[in-house]
Amino acid sequence: MKFLRKWLFRLVIALLLLTAMLVVPLRWFDPPTSAFMLQDRLIHQRSVDFRPVPPEQITLQLSLAVIASEDQNFPNHWGFDRDEIQRALDDYQEGGRLRGASTITQQLAKNLYLWPKQSLFRKGVEAWFTVWLEVCLPKRRILNIYLNIVELDEGVYGAEAGALHYFDRNANDLTPAQAALLAAVLPAPKRYNAAEPDEFLQQRQRWILGQMRNLGEAWVP
Repeated sequence: MKFLRKWLFRLVIALLLLTAMLVVPLRWFDPPTSAFMLQDRLIHQRSVDFRPVPPEQITLQLSLAVIASEDQNFPNHWGFDRDEIQRALDDYQEGGRLRGASTITQQLAKNLYLWPKQSLFRKGVEAWFTVWLEVCLPKRRILNIYLNIVELDEGVYGAEAGALHYFDRNANDLTPAQAALLAAVLPAPKRYNAAEPDEFLQQRQRWILGQMRNLGEAWVP
């Protein structure tokens, strides 16, 4: 038993150290890649368009659009939106489909460190990294990293690559309507096409624009 406790203690320390090495440097250094990009390159043998840029080269409208679309309580929560989780559970119990209630921080944890396929184990690891990201990084830093690595089409990662891919302009030159359309594809970037939006995507764009007006730029941390 003493031997087992000793090795368990070592395992916990190693896990803490490994997590700290993966998360803490992000406070100052941009990630050179992500787990999703590595899977594209190594498993799917797919080329990747990844063009990280400094925060000042991403329009504030896109930050606002992503918050309006994905996580309106982002400035206030600590990685998990309990109200949104409860609403998702209530919808499911009333006969709706089980939808995600992930925050921007949870999505960053998944994209940066994990894999797309859902499972209880993955959600547990995602929660572990979510707590670390929230503790170690300011909100604005979390949002900026997310905007630079999020998948926006097959093999297209980050705001700059997405803006050039869909609109042939830099991420800092997007109009509010274009920013809202780019944010609208995030639930399923391989399914939706911001260059040729269908009726659903246009409806979602209009809803995001309305939410952006309601929130205002002061909502961006």
